[in-house]
Amino acid sequence: MDDMERVLKTLGSISNEIQLIRRSQNQPMISTESFNRFISKNVPTMIRTVQVLEDITNRIIARFDQMMTYKNRTMEIASLVSFAEWTALPNADSLEHLMDRLHLTMFGHTSNEIHRKTPQATLLYQMMSNYEEALDERSRTLQSPQQFIGSLYTDIAIIELKGYTLMEFSLLILRVTGHGNFTEETNIMRENFKKRTEYSLSFLRDVMEQSDLRIWRSDPPNHIAGITYIEVTRLLQGYIENEDGLNAGRWCRYSCETYQNTTVSGCISGAICQTVPQCLGRVYNCQFVEKSMGICKSPDDSSRRYEYIQLNNGRVLGTKKYCRRDTTEAESWYRWFFWGCDYCFCLCDEPGPNSDRYFNLRETVSDVKANKVVTGVRFAKKNRIIHLQIQEGQLLPQGAINESTVEWKPVDDYLISSYNVIDGRDFHIMSFDSRGINLAEVMKTDDKSFVVTGVRLRLSNGRLNLELQFTKYDFKTGNLMENVWQACKALPNVQLDLNDMDIPTKSPQLSKQLSNDYNYLEFVNTGINQDAAQTTIPFIDIQDVVSKDPVPLAGIGIYYKAVPGYGGFIAPKIIQYDFTPHTPVQVSLN
Repeated sequence: MDDMERVLKTLGSISNEIQLIRRSQNQPMISTESFNRFISKNVPTMIRTVQVLEDITNRIIARFDQMMTYKNRTMEIASLVSFAEWTALPNADSLEHLMDRLHLTMFGHTSNEIHRKTPQATLLYQMMSNYEEALDERSRTLQSPQQFIGSLYTDIAIIELKGYTLMEFSLLILRVTGHGNFTEETNIMRENFKKRTEYSLSFLRDVMEQSDLRIWRSDPPNHIAGITYIEVTRLLQGYIENEDGLNAGRWCRYSCETYQNTTVSGCISGAICQTVPQCLGRVYNCQFVEKSMGICKSPDDSSRRYEYIQLNNGRVLGTKKYCRRDTTEAESWYRWFFWGCDYCFCLCDEPGPNSDRYFNLRETVSDVKANKVVTGVRFAKKNRIIHLQIQEGQLLPQGAINESTVEWKPVDDYLISSYNVIDGRDFHIMSFDSRGINLAEVMKTDDKSFVVTGVRLRLSNGRLNLELQFTKYDFKTGNLMENVWQACKALPNVQLDLNDMDIPTKSPQLSKQLSNDYNYLEFVNTGINQDAAQTTIPFIDIQDVVSKDPVPLAGIGIYYKAVPGYGGFIAPKIIQYDFTPHTPVQVSLN
């Protein structure tokens, strides 16, 4: 085998190595066209910069593809020499010049350090900053900013590796064809590649340290009950009752506001309670609204009691529409001429078959024995019980996930009425006095060598609180070790105000995150004017919260999103494992 045959055989081996490197990357590859579309949509002022980058990368890729055709063809020596001189020798179109331009654009640095940019002026930094702000794009791509930047860097690194291969191949051709030794040129080329790569890795590490690791879901184009959201039903619901039925003595001596915590005591002939079901639980926060009113009753299979209520003065509680059932008139009356028996507007807290208000308290853990970790999370409802469901996948060395093993772990299939199922241990039943949930992120900040392997909800001060199981693992081997459960460091102490809100799905706009780690909320009723207080808010977003390419998680959070004036949603978010400490900063060409 002559020297040229050995060169072409080596070229084939190098090509295979590049393909293996590409497939071994944890980060998904995105094309130049992909982030060009992102820039065009979100940062028009950067289009020219991206066009320059696209031109450079396309020229390098075209040359590499041309080179790869040589390994399977019998080429004239003169053609190979011409290609090598065009590629490696100094000129305006040389690979060395193109790669320096590529680095200056992306990382603000060239191999000879003559040209430098501030970090904020580099394309990589601007892409990270603008991607973090493009919330709709983040929800669509299901990539955290760090994952997005890692994807972009991987593309550039592969292109640089192809450029380096082109240079080595070209100088080797010139050597074996007797055009010179090119020892010094090869050394300079390798030194420049090492400088560029080490600088870019250091720059990447700095940018990654500043990048957000969170993924969440924006509102879908259309809200669909049971598909994109679920509801807590009839927890607190607007209810009309006469003062006569709000006390055991059946008197009408006081105002509606007297009855802030009571029960219904009966129903007299002619009252609306004979046609509209009475509240079988406790009644809270009664108030007077009008002496007479017309009540449009909801269908029996509805979670609502009333479609709307029209007061005698013309005011409508809720949205007036065609009433499919007869309107029931509620008229206040007098007893013994001077005791006024008024109808009161109250809130009914009525557990029972029509009220889904149960939250799972059992822990959900990935199959740690099979080296599986949590890669995603979502809310789900089964048997009227609301669960936090996990997606799990097998953890591999270097933080990779075996995608063939990724699946949603089924939630526990039990009934609240099952034998040995206990309120307070297996599930929590919400009530007027215990209907809160903490909105916070849970992470193990004191040791970043842990990943999430389990979730559970626990009661703390009468509110649901998220706790996570973290498992220590070895980054090099991927092996999981000891477990520890942890909640958020400090319980939230600032309550969000959800009073007088409308039904969330009526909002004409997409929800925005409105909570912080120090917030909590209580499930409440919608506004009296907006919805006759018939709906429990917030709703619960049940969309999958996962990353496009699964990665281990460093944390999970629960947050509140809404449009002002509407009841909003609670939803989970995931916090990806931080790969920054494992990003190398030195390169060896040996």
